[in-house]
Amino acid sequence: MREGSVIVDNIEKKTRIIKEIKVDTKKCAGCRACEMACSAFHAVPRFSSVNTARSRIMVVMDEVNDVFVPIRAGDYAQAECNGRNKYVIDGKEYAECTFCPASCPSRDAFKEPDSGLPLKCDMCESDPPLEKPMCVEACTFGALTYVEREEVIPLVSVEESQEKRGEMKIGLEMLIKKYGFRNVADTVARMGRKN
Repeated sequence: MREGSVIVDNIEKKTRIIKEIKVDTKKCAGCRACEMACSAFHAVPRFSSVNTARSRIMVVMDEVNDVFVPIRAGDYAQAECNGRNKYVIDGKEYAECTFCPASCPSRDAFKEPDSGLPLKCDMCESDPPLEKPMCVEACTFGALTYVEREEVIPLVSVEESQEKRGEMKIGLEMLIKKYGFRNVADTVARMGRKN
Protein backbone atom coordinates (compact mmCIF):
# COMPACT_ATOMS: atom_id res chain seq x y z
CA MET A 1 0.00 0.00 0.00
CA ARG A 2 1.61 3.27 -1.14
CA GLU A 3 0.88 6.39 0.85
CA GLY A 4 1.20 10.13 0.27
CA SER A 5 -0.37 13.22 1.76
CA VAL A 6 -2.81 15.80 0.49
CA ILE A 7 -4.53 18.93 1.88
CA VAL A 8 -8.35 18.64 1.93
CA ASP A 9 -10.43 21.47 3.47
CA ASN A 10 -7.27 22.90 5.10
CA ILE A 11 -6.70 19.61 6.90
CA GLU A 12 -3.77 17.40 5.99
CA LYS A 13 -4.92 13.92 5.10
CA LYS A 14 -3.07 10.89 3.83
CA THR A 15 -3.75 9.22 0.56
CA ARG A 16 -3.14 5.56 0.04
CA ILE A 17 -3.48 3.13 -2.78
CA ILE A 18 -5.95 0.35 -2.02
CA LYS A 19 -5.28 -2.94 -3.81
CA GLU A 20 -8.23 -5.19 -4.56
CA ILE A 21 -8.80 -8.48 -6.29
CA LYS A 22 -12.27 -8.72 -7.79
CA VAL A 23 -13.83 -12.14 -8.35
CA ASP A 24 -16.27 -12.98 -11.13
CA THR A 25 -17.61 -16.41 -10.18
CA LYS A 26 -19.32 -16.78 -13.57
CA LYS A 27 -15.88 -16.87 -15.24
CA CYS A 28 -14.18 -19.26 -12.79
CA ALA A 29 -13.69 -22.73 -14.31
CA GLY A 30 -12.28 -24.33 -11.14
CA CYS A 31 -8.83 -24.95 -12.67
CA ARG A 32 -7.09 -23.97 -9.39
CA ALA A 33 -4.19 -22.31 -11.26
CA CYS A 34 -4.56 -19.43 -8.75
CA GLU A 35 -3.91 -21.82 -5.85
CA MET A 36 -0.83 -23.30 -7.51
CA ALA A 37 0.63 -19.90 -8.43
CA CYS A 38 0.07 -18.57 -4.91
CA SER A 39 1.65 -21.58 -3.21
CA ALA A 40 4.67 -21.46 -5.57
CA PHE A 41 5.15 -17.75 -4.92
CA HIS A 42 5.07 -18.27 -1.14
CA ALA A 43 7.32 -21.36 -1.17
CA VAL A 44 10.74 -21.04 0.46
CA PRO A 45 12.77 -20.54 -1.61
CA ARG A 46 10.33 -18.80 -3.93
CA PHE A 47 8.90 -21.00 -6.74
CA SER A 48 10.72 -24.10 -5.43
CA SER A 49 7.55 -26.14 -4.85
CA VAL A 50 3.79 -26.25 -5.21
CA ASN A 51 1.73 -27.17 -2.17
CA THR A 52 -1.81 -25.78 -2.34
CA ALA A 53 -2.16 -26.29 1.44
CA ARG A 54 0.13 -23.21 1.70
CA SER A 55 -1.95 -21.17 -0.74
CA ARG A 56 -3.62 -18.00 0.45
CA ILE A 57 -6.46 -18.56 -2.02
CA MET A 58 -8.70 -21.60 -2.41
CA VAL A 59 -11.39 -22.44 -4.91
CA VAL A 60 -14.60 -23.72 -3.34
CA MET A 61 -15.94 -26.21 -5.86
CA ASP A 62 -19.26 -27.81 -6.61
CA GLU A 63 -18.55 -29.57 -9.90
CA VAL A 64 -22.04 -31.06 -10.18
CA ASN A 65 -23.66 -27.63 -10.24
CA ASP A 66 -20.70 -25.98 -12.04
CA VAL A 67 -20.11 -23.49 -9.20
CA PHE A 68 -16.55 -22.37 -8.45
CA VAL A 69 -15.77 -19.57 -5.98
CA PRO A 70 -12.20 -18.35 -5.34
CA ILE A 71 -11.81 -17.24 -1.71
CA ARG A 72 -8.73 -15.35 -0.46
CA ALA A 73 -7.42 -15.80 3.08
CA GLY A 74 -8.52 -13.03 5.42
CA ASP A 75 -7.90 -12.22 9.06
CA TYR A 76 -7.44 -14.83 11.78
CA ALA A 77 -10.50 -15.44 13.97
CA GLN A 78 -9.64 -16.50 17.51
CA ALA A 79 -12.98 -18.23 18.05
CA GLU A 80 -15.58 -19.93 15.90
CA CYS A 81 -18.37 -17.66 14.75
CA ASN A 82 -21.75 -18.11 16.41
CA GLY A 83 -23.76 -17.94 13.24
CA ARG A 84 -24.29 -20.92 11.01
CA ASN A 85 -26.11 -19.29 8.14
CA LYS A 86 -26.95 -21.23 4.99
CA TYR A 87 -26.66 -19.87 1.47
CA VAL A 88 -28.61 -21.20 -1.49
CA ILE A 89 -26.88 -20.76 -4.85
CA ASP A 90 -28.59 -22.18 -7.92
CA GLY A 91 -30.69 -24.49 -5.73
CA LYS A 92 -27.72 -25.93 -3.75
CA GLU A 93 -27.37 -25.14 -0.05
CA TYR A 94 -23.95 -24.12 1.32
CA ALA A 95 -22.80 -23.57 4.91
CA GLU A 96 -21.51 -20.13 5.85
CA CYS A 97 -18.06 -21.60 6.57
CA THR A 98 -17.76 -22.63 2.92
CA PHE A 99 -17.15 -19.03 1.80
CA CYS A 100 -15.49 -17.67 4.94
CA PRO A 101 -12.02 -16.17 4.36
CA ALA A 102 -10.95 -16.49 8.01
CA SER A 103 -8.57 -18.97 9.51
CA CYS A 104 -10.32 -20.19 12.66
CA PRO A 105 -10.31 -23.08 15.17
CA SER A 106 -13.26 -24.88 13.54
CA ARG A 107 -11.54 -25.72 10.24
CA ASP A 108 -8.15 -26.32 8.64
CA ALA A 109 -8.48 -23.82 5.79
CA PHE A 110 -5.82 -21.12 5.49
CA LYS A 111 -3.40 -22.58 8.01
CA GLU A 112 0.30 -23.19 7.42
CA PRO A 113 0.51 -27.01 7.24
CA ASP A 114 3.78 -27.34 9.18
CA SER A 115 3.14 -24.96 12.07
CA GLY A 116 -0.65 -24.55 12.02
CA LEU A 117 -0.25 -20.77 12.04
CA PRO A 118 -2.89 -18.79 10.13
CA LEU A 119 -2.24 -17.58 6.59
CA LYS A 120 -3.47 -14.29 5.15
CA CYS A 121 -3.38 -12.99 1.60
CA ASP A 122 -0.59 -10.42 1.26
CA MET A 123 -1.34 -9.57 -2.40
CA CYS A 124 2.06 -11.12 -3.26
CA GLU A 125 4.03 -8.26 -1.76
CA SER A 126 7.63 -8.45 -2.89
CA ASP A 127 10.67 -6.37 -3.68
CA PRO A 128 10.55 -5.34 -6.46
CA PRO A 129 6.75 -5.23 -6.44
CA LEU A 130 4.83 -7.38 -8.89
CA GLU A 131 2.55 -5.74 -11.44
CA LYS A 132 -0.33 -7.83 -10.06
CA PRO A 133 -0.70 -10.73 -7.59
CA MET A 134 0.26 -14.21 -8.83
CA CYS A 135 -3.30 -15.57 -8.58
CA VAL A 136 -4.54 -12.87 -10.96
CA GLU A 137 -1.59 -13.46 -13.30
CA ALA A 138 -2.36 -17.19 -13.41
CA CYS A 139 -6.12 -16.78 -14.00
CA THR A 140 -6.47 -17.27 -17.75
CA PHE A 141 -10.29 -17.21 -17.57
CA GLY A 142 -10.47 -13.64 -16.23
CA ALA A 143 -12.28 -14.63 -13.04
CA LEU A 144 -9.74 -12.68 -10.97
CA THR A 145 -8.92 -9.07 -11.81
CA TYR A 146 -6.59 -6.68 -10.01
CA VAL A 147 -7.62 -3.09 -9.31
CA GLU A 148 -5.84 -0.24 -7.54
CA ARG A 149 -7.73 2.80 -6.30
CA GLU A 150 -6.72 5.87 -4.34
CA GLU A 151 -8.39 6.62 -1.01
CA VAL A 152 -8.08 9.72 1.18
CA ILE A 153 -7.91 8.98 4.90
CA PRO A 154 -7.65 11.29 7.91
CA LEU A 155 -4.35 11.35 9.75
CA VAL A 156 -4.23 8.88 12.61
CA SER A 157 -4.04 10.44 16.03
CA VAL A 158 -1.40 9.41 18.57
CA GLU A 159 -4.11 7.74 20.66
CA GLU A 160 -5.33 5.67 17.70
CA SER A 161 -1.77 4.71 16.82
CA GLN A 162 -1.12 3.51 20.39
CA GLU A 163 -4.41 1.60 20.36
CA LYS A 164 -3.42 -0.22 17.14
CA ARG A 165 -0.03 -1.16 18.63
CA GLY A 166 -1.84 -2.50 21.68
CA GLU A 167 -4.11 -4.61 19.45
CA MET A 168 -1.08 -5.97 17.60
CA LYS A 169 0.60 -6.88 20.89
CA ILE A 170 -2.55 -8.70 22.06
CA GLY A 171 -2.70 -10.58 18.73
CA LEU A 172 0.95 -11.65 18.99
CA GLU A 173 0.52 -12.73 22.60
CA MET A 174 -2.53 -14.78 21.60
CA LEU A 175 -0.62 -16.51 18.76
CA ILE A 176 2.33 -17.26 21.07
CA LYS A 177 -0.01 -18.63 23.73
CA LYS A 178 -1.75 -20.90 21.23
CA TYR A 179 1.21 -22.02 19.04
CA GLY A 180 4.26 -21.36 21.22
CA PHE A 181 6.99 -18.79 20.82
CA ARG A 182 9.25 -21.05 18.74
CA ASN A 183 6.55 -21.80 16.10
CA VAL A 184 5.60 -18.13 15.80
CA ALA A 185 9.25 -17.01 15.62
CA ASP A 186 10.11 -19.68 13.02
CA THR A 187 7.16 -18.73 10.84
CA VAL A 188 7.93 -15.00 11.06
CA ALA A 189 11.58 -15.70 10.23
CA ARG A 190 10.59 -17.84 7.25
CA MET A 191 8.23 -15.12 6.00
CA GLY A 192 10.93 -12.49 6.37
CA ARG A 193 13.61 -14.31 4.37
CA LYS A 194 14.58 -12.70 1.12
CA ASN A 195 14.89 -14.91 -1.95
